[in-house]
Amino acid sequence: MNAVTGADGLSRCPWGISTPDYVAYHDEEWGRPIRDDQGVYERLCLEAFQSGLSWLTILRKREAFRSAFAGFDPEKVAGFGADDVDRLMSDAAIVRNRAKITAAIANARAALELPEGLAAVAWRYADPAAPVPRTSADVPASTPGSKALAKELKKRGFRFVGPTTAYALMQACGLVDDHLESCFRR
Repeated sequence: MNAVTGADGLSRCPWGISTPDYVAYHDEEWGRPIRDDQGVYERLCLEAFQSGLSWLTILRKREAFRSAFAGFDPEKVAGFGADDVDRLMSDAAIVRNRAKITAAIANARAALELPEGLAAVAWRYADPAAPVPRTSADVPASTPGSKALAKELKKRGFRFVGPTTAYALMQACGLVDDHLESCFRR
């Protein structure tokens, strides 16, 4: 599918036009460079929570996630214990999945162990020379770079980060630009 022209006359990636939440995310955030550890950690967590769900569900719960996970401050989340897991499991405003919750905590701890920082590790896999997608069919679910990033993160103690989640992280943080060729954001 090609870019779609909205009521405002702007051509967008087809997924980015269906709801006001998507329009705002597409236009203001998706694909823009995120270079700080906390920003990358937040997106890693949200992409992991999205696994198996609609991204719209995560977008609509994002503020609740930020509140529940101390603003995605890795130092604070790394200190979460069993009581926090119980608190999060009873919080109906977020996705209550024990494996994803404990992965977010483990990933905060792993992020703090990276001497170079999480953002620096992720940005080693940036692919500014990736082919420009012409249609939605040209946007991959994973790439050799996302497979390598997922492998490195797992080796360093991260959980719930396969090649597809790693690629979604790369897209969200601007490591790749998958806005379609005719999208105004490109």
